[in-house]
Amino acid sequence: MIISDTAIKNRTSVLVLALIILGIGIYSYMVLPRESDPDITIPFVFVSTDYRGVSATDIETSITIKIEKKLKGLDKVKNISSVSSQGLSQINIEFLPGTDIDEVLTKVKDKVDEAKNDLPSDLENDPSVFEVNISEMPIVVYSLAGTSGPRVLKEIADDLKDDIEAVPGVLEVDVTGGQEREIRIEVDPDKLAYYRIPITSLQQAVVSENQNTSGGAITLGDGRYQLKVPGEFETPEEILSLVVATHSGNPIYLKDVATVVDGIKEESSRSRLNGVDAVNISVKKRVGEN
Repeated sequence: MIISDTAIKNRTSVLVLALIILGIGIYSYMVLPRESDPDITIPFVFVSTDYRGVSATDIETSITIKIEKKLKGLDKVKNISSVSSQGLSQINIEFLPGTDIDEVLTKVKDKVDEAKNDLPSDLENDPSVFEVNISEMPIVVYSLAGTSGPRVLKEIADDLKDDIEAVPGVLEVDVTGGQEREIRIEVDPDKLAYYRIPITSLQQAVVSENQNTSGGAITLGDGRYQLKVPGEFETPEEILSLVVATHSGNPIYLKDVATVVDGIKEESSRSRLNGVDAVNISVKKRVGEN
């Protein structure tokens, strides 16, 4: 009764105090960090195997696929993804929420032990099996697969990477798997010696021609526009017709001393999703961001 009587007698002060508390509450709600994808506990187990000096393709066939076959027998698995890169096999197993991480960690180790007999005998170290902190993992992984081929999928993934990186709150975007176009210049040393062309001169000639240059700026109405003169090579034929030196007053073309191969860059990584070749786009978010 004493408290209620005091409140009635000082109702103005009580009202002011209530408004202050309400204001503080509203302010706290407005500035309180909120995440649409907060850090949560999802069972992830990671299997990593080093095999130095081995290509991504050989890593996939000799290690990754063999371990994956054993892991497919596990229960409560939501997803298995892998990346095979130069000298390294990485397999990520995502289990269903609520799964006992200690239990599945032991089971994964047992499955990896079963696969050891099928792995290369010259491995320096056994595969490592450990739990992964979800906050350090990508918040989302997009996997691209289809009949278009690994080269087209890689081009699509690279375009998507640029768009995703522009999204606020994104920390990092990684693309793994697929194939990249590579144009190689294979030089004939005997022909270089015959024409007395140093390899450095040939290199400088190619580099200096393979670049875009500024064409200045023009003013049209109220707008000012920068001009760019394209100079990068797009086809092997353009490279072959490049003049790299002169000999006895005659131009020496690159095709006179070298060949150009329009091929595929050596794969630095290979990705698989549930046993199917794919190109993965992994997105990591900034801490405290949505």
